[in-house]
Amino acid sequence: MRDLTNPRWMYLKAILLLATGVTSGVCLWLQTPNLMTMFLVIVVAWSFARAYYFMFYVIEKYVDPGYRFAGLIVSAQITPSSQAQKSVP
Repeated sequence: MRDLTNPRWMYLKAILLLATGVTSGVCLWLQTPNLMTMFLVIVVAWSFARAYYFMFYVIEKYVDPGYRFAGLIVSAQITPSSQAQKSVP
């Protein structure tokens, strides 16, 4: 599969992801409509967004500039010990 390079498709993808997240959060809240559920949905969304930011921006920009991730599965397979083995001659 090719990389997504067309800005229109990127914006469409972002809109669809946002719509999916909002719809899922609303459906979950409608199932048990109370403030605790709303708070937990917000915390889950915020936490995963920060984890994603860390995995794909912080590590690449600050921890190891030569590191490039291809996705969540690839990043889960890569551990600090596997990186240490690569750097040993």
